[in-house]
Amino acid sequence: MIVRVLNDAQYEVSDDLLAQLNELDRQATDALERSDESAMQQALREMGDAVRASGSRVADDDLAPSQVVVPPDDFTLEETRKLMSDQGLIPDPPTPN
Repeated sequence: MIVRVLNDAQYEVSDDLLAQLNELDRQATDALERSDESAMQQALREMGDAVRASGSRVADDDLAPSQVVVPPDDFTLEETRKLMSDQGLIPDPPTPN
């Protein structure tokens, strides 16, 4: 999976990181709904740190699309709301039939 950390780079991460990112996404979404900018920014910081620590940076000239976009940890509540979907920042995996 390719994850873009805004104002940084794209990283290829293993699917094993998805559970951790989904939990941090839930925390960021909860904080956003409570209008708790500090808690939201902390969750975004942890998401970016996890991606950078476990991922492999994609070459700058590689134009592969990102499946996930992580805002920088200094985004405001309003800036983050613009990026959120109904499923948060990280799309939920498809459920088997």
